[in-house]
Amino acid sequence: MKAVLVDENKEMSWGETDTPEVGPHEVQIKVYATAINRADLMQRRGFYPPPSGASPVMGLECAGEISAVGDNVTRWQEGDRVCALIAGGGYAEYVVVHQGSVAPIPGGLSIAHGACLPEVFATAWLNLFMEADLKPGEKVILHAGASGVGTAGIQLCKAFGNSCFITVGSEEKLAACIDLGADGGSNRHSENFAEKAAGFAGSEGIDVILDPVGGSYLADNMKLLGMNGRLVLIGLMGGSQSNIELSMLMMKRLRIIGSTLRARPIHEKEEIIHQLVELVWPRIESGEIRPIVDTVFPIQEVEKAHDLVASDKTIGKVVLSVV
Repeated sequence: MKAVLVDENKEMSWGETDTPEVGPHEVQIKVYATAINRADLMQRRGFYPPPSGASPVMGLECAGEISAVGDNVTRWQEGDRVCALIAGGGYAEYVVVHQGSVAPIPGGLSIAHGACLPEVFATAWLNLFMEADLKPGEKVILHAGASGVGTAGIQLCKAFGNSCFITVGSEEKLAACIDLGADGGSNRHSENFAEKAAGFAGSEGIDVILDPVGGSYLADNMKLLGMNGRLVLIGLMGGSQSNIELSMLMMKRLRIIGSTLRARPIHEKEEIIHQLVELVWPRIESGEIRPIVDTVFPIQEVEKAHDLVASDKTIGKVVLSVV
């Protein structure tokens, strides 16, 4: 099969590699589309190696058609139209994945839109509703609101009864997020997000903050959180170190939760996918929630696609078409 290969100079090419073999509890998917995540850019640079046993090929999500099933697979059959959350291997013609990490593509969605679902909606759902235990009526801040995870998070908040404030890097992104359902926001290049968010927080403060930035935002995040507030860290774009005001942590009974998705055991991923299919997929089929696609590239133009994601000018996801 063909896949995106990375050489010693970090250059990418569409070349031949071995087709992965199907295990007893796995399915093989003929990939029609995959979507780019910032983790892919990190992996390419050597900073985010795949977990043990995962494919060395980049790609954390895909959509396509099941082309083979393992002997113990009970949920899927050849020809099923699916998307999948994977630990690696999406930038290829074929990928194998445990049956529990596979979901049907919601009715009415294209393959390209289906490829945008697994990683970002799993990340947003896991960290807002499972890790932070978000309840209806609670207030949320979503940093990087125009990202794939951010645009998913905005819609999930709106759908499940939560107001949200977002931070972004341009006026265009701010307008897009407000149109998508955010209740307020801040352009970090033109104003201090904490000052703007304080008005949204009110006297009771913020309940949950989903943060891919890390170090440089920590102090402001903690000030904005109210009693029993939860800060979920899912990235370190702003640095891995910061000082913590421990007295504030104690007095407001705050919780700081570190979270990653890629290396979680299969039973945890299976539960995330189950909840998404039960609670979110019907809202996608009704049109209440939709994956946001910025640009679609043929996979042979993966270099251009990575450059676009790295430019920080996208709203939603960048997709690679494999057919």
